[in-house]
Amino acid sequence: MDGFVQHLGFVLVIALLIIAGMLPSSSSETTRRFEFNVEWKKVTRLCHTKQLLTVNGEYPGPTIAVREGDNVEVKVSNGIAKNTTIHWHGIRQFRTGWADGPAYITQCPIRGGQSYTYKFTVEDQRGTLLWHAHHSWQRASVYGAFIIYPRMPYPFSAPIQTEIPVIFGEWWNADVDAVENEMLMFGKGANSSDGYTINGLPGPLYPCSVKDTFMETVERGKNYLLRIINAALNDELFFAIAKHTLTVVEVDAVYTKPFTTTAIMIAPGQTTTVLLNTNQLPDSTGIFAMAARPYLSSVVPFDNSTTVGFLKYKGASGNFMPPTRLDRLQLYNLPELQDTAFATRFDKKLRSLASSQYPCNVPKKIDKRVITTISLNLQDCPANQTCKGYKGGRFYASMNNFSFVRPQLSMLEAYYHNKTAGVFTSDFPENPPKVFDYAGVDRLTENMNTEFGTKLFRVPHGTYLEIVLQGTNFLHPENHPIHVHGHNFFIVGSGFGNFNVSKDPDKYNLIDPPERNTVGVPMGGWAAIRLKADNPGVWFIHCHLEEHTSWGLAMAFVVENGPLPSQSLLPPPEDLPQC
Repeated sequence: MDGFVQHLGFVLVIALLIIAGMLPSSSSETTRRFEFNVEWKKVTRLCHTKQLLTVNGEYPGPTIAVREGDNVEVKVSNGIAKNTTIHWHGIRQFRTGWADGPAYITQCPIRGGQSYTYKFTVEDQRGTLLWHAHHSWQRASVYGAFIIYPRMPYPFSAPIQTEIPVIFGEWWNADVDAVENEMLMFGKGANSSDGYTINGLPGPLYPCSVKDTFMETVERGKNYLLRIINAALNDELFFAIAKHTLTVVEVDAVYTKPFTTTAIMIAPGQTTTVLLNTNQLPDSTGIFAMAARPYLSSVVPFDNSTTVGFLKYKGASGNFMPPTRLDRLQLYNLPELQDTAFATRFDKKLRSLASSQYPCNVPKKIDKRVITTISLNLQDCPANQTCKGYKGGRFYASMNNFSFVRPQLSMLEAYYHNKTAGVFTSDFPENPPKVFDYAGVDRLTENMNTEFGTKLFRVPHGTYLEIVLQGTNFLHPENHPIHVHGHNFFIVGSGFGNFNVSKDPDKYNLIDPPERNTVGVPMGGWAAIRLKADNPGVWFIHCHLEEHTSWGLAMAFVVENGPLPSQSLLPPPEDLPQC
C-alpha cells in the first residue's frame, strides 16, 4: 500500500501542477523555485529501522518538474552536521558551472546549518534526468527525478494515459557512511547493498517487505510513459515487465529512434524513457511482475537479489498475494545476471532521432583525441597499516594510471581566480603512459601500481573533442558507466578488446549515434565519445559506480572561455559555499 500511495502522490502533484497552470509556459523568463531541506528521517526497510539521509523527509526525494527554457532555483538548506552538495545530473549548466554540484570540483560543500541556492537555466533539453547528492556516498538515499517537459509535442504519436516514474535505488541495512569508511580504511571492496528498490520500495522477495511493494494500476489497451532512472550506487541493472514489450523513445533526456525491446539495461546515472502498451490478457489476478536485477560484469562480491513490483490491470476480480520466493515468480523476459550479449545488443540499438526538428550534431572531424585507460589497481600495503584488498594490498582505480585525489578547495574557484597552485595541475596524460594488451592481461598476475594526483587537461573553447575510454583487465574486467559533467556527448563507436586508432575510427557511426551524458564502457572493451567543448568551466569525468570513484577512477577537464562575453563562465554567486 505504501508503494501505491507514494506513486499516487507523484502523479497527483504533476497533474495538479498542469491543471493549475503552475507548470509554466515555455517562456525562458519563467523561474521555477524549489526548496530542499537535507535532513535525517527514520525509515524502515528489510526489518531494519535506521536514520536515513533524505531531502524534505522523502525517500526517494521530491521530483523537480520544469519546462524546457525555464530558469530554475533550488535553495538547499543543510540540516545535518555533515557537509553536502546536490548535482543536477545531465543538466548542461551552460556557463553556470557553480551550480553543477560535485564537491571540491565546482564548489565547496554546503556546511551544516548553511544553505546555497543553485541557479541555472534548462536550455535545449527535454525529457528525464535525475538529481542526487554529490558528496561522499550520500546519493545512496539522496536522489530524485528531474523532469523537463518539452516546448513541442512528443515526437511519437501514441496518446499517453499517464506517466509512471520508475526509480531504482539500493538499500543498506548498515550506515552507508560506515560502509564507505571501512572500505577506504582497509583498502577493501565495499560491502554490497542488502537490496534494490523501485521508488524506494524493495518488494516481496526481501524480509519484512511484502507491504513495501510498488504496485501500479493500469487500464488494458492504454499507453503509459515510463520514466526509468537508475539511481543505484554501485550496480547496473536489467529491467523488464513480464510478457510486455517496451518501446524506447528517449535516453538521458535525448529522443531516440523508437525501438521495441523485451528488457532494458540501465547503468547508474542513466535514464531511459519507454512507452508501455498494456495489451496483454491478464488472468483473474490481473497482475504482471516488473523486476530489476543486477547486470553482473565483474567477479567481485555483489548484491545478488531482485527487486519486484507489479502492474495490476484495472477491473481484475481476483485477490493477489505477492510471492516471497523468486522461483514462484514468472519473470519471463528478465535477462540473466551475466547476459553481456543482451546488454551489448541493447546498446547497439540506441540511435539518435536525427530528425529535422531534433538533429544529430555529432562532430564529423575532431581537433583533439584523448585516449585514457580505465583500470582497477592493486597497491602495496603501506608499512604499519592493515590492508584487506586482494593478497593484502589496497584497491584503487585510475584513468591513464592516475588515481584522482580530490583537492581541499574548489577546482572551479581556483581556475576562475587563477590560483591553481596546490589545487590541480593541467598535465593529465592524453595517452596511456604505457602501451600493452589492455584487454588481454591476466587479471590476477599482472598489475600497475597507480600514481596519485589532481590532474586535468585543458581545451580551448569550441574544441571538437574525442575521448576514447579503454577498459583494462587489471583485477577484473568490468562494464564502467562513465559520466561527463557539463556536456552531452555522442557515442560514435565501441567494441571489445583494444582500441585500434588506425582502424576503429573508420567504423564510427557519424550519422545517428546515441547522445548521452553517461556511457557504459563495455567489459574488456572501449567506447569512443565526441563532443563540442563549448561550455566554459571545470568539468568532472568519473565512473558512476561510486565505489570506483572513491578509489580514484576520475579526472577533469577545463574548457577555456571563448572570445565573446556569451562564451565566458559567469562570476561566482554571492552565496557560494566556502571551504
